[in-house]
Amino acid sequence: MSNVHASNHPLIAHKLSRLRNKNTEPKKFRELVQEIAGLLAYEATADLQVTPVEIETPLTKMQAYELKEKIGLVPILRAGLGMMEGIWELMPSAEVWHIGLYRDEHTLKPVEYYNKLPLEPTVSVCLILDPMLATGGSATATADILKRWGVKKIKFVGLIGAPEGIKAMQTAHPDIDIYLAAIDDHLNERAYIVPGLGDAGDRQFGTG
Repeated sequence: MSNVHASNHPLIAHKLSRLRNKNTEPKKFRELVQEIAGLLAYEATADLQVTPVEIETPLTKMQAYELKEKIGLVPILRAGLGMMEGIWELMPSAEVWHIGLYRDEHTLKPVEYYNKLPLEPTVSVCLILDPMLATGGSATATADILKRWGVKKIKFVGLIGAPEGIKAMQTAHPDIDIYLAAIDDHLNERAYIVPGLGDAGDRQFGTG
C-alpha cells in the first residue's frame, strides 16, 4: 500500500481517540474534525511546488517562496464539509468545489446529486475530502469526476479508512495518494467502518 499514508503523529492519535468516543458532543466533534483535517493536510501537501519570490523583511531583501500550484478543495457533501474549514485556514487562497454524493442504502453505490464544476479546470491540484473511506464508492466516483474535469494531480484526505475502501480506491485510481488518520479493521453488514466512529455526517450535524 505504497500510496496509502496512515499518520502516526501523536496529536492525530490523541484527537482521533476523542473523535471516536460516542460521548463526544457535536460541537466538539466538529472542532476535532477540523483540527485533524488540518494536520492531515499538512502531511498531504508536503510535495506542493513553490516558486521563488523576492520580499523585504524589516532588515533586508531576501528570496522567499510562495505556492506555485493552484489548490482545489473538494469536500464530498455533506460529511466532507467539516474537514474543509480546517484545511481552508491553512490555505485561504484555495478554491472550494462541492460534489454531492449519497450512498444508496440498498445497492450501497454512490448516487451523484450535485456538481457545479465549471467547464474547464481552474486548479492544478485537488484534495478530495471525506471523513470515511468505507466502500470507496464516493471517493472513486469523485475522482472519476475530477479526472473528467481535467485535473491531473489528485489526493484523497480522510479520517478513517477501511481495507475494503482502500482497495477499491487503489484499484480504480492507483495514481491517487490516500492520507488517513487511521486504518480500521473492516466494514460491517451496513458498510459502516468498524470500530470507526459512527456516521460522521450525523455526528457533526447532530442529526443521528
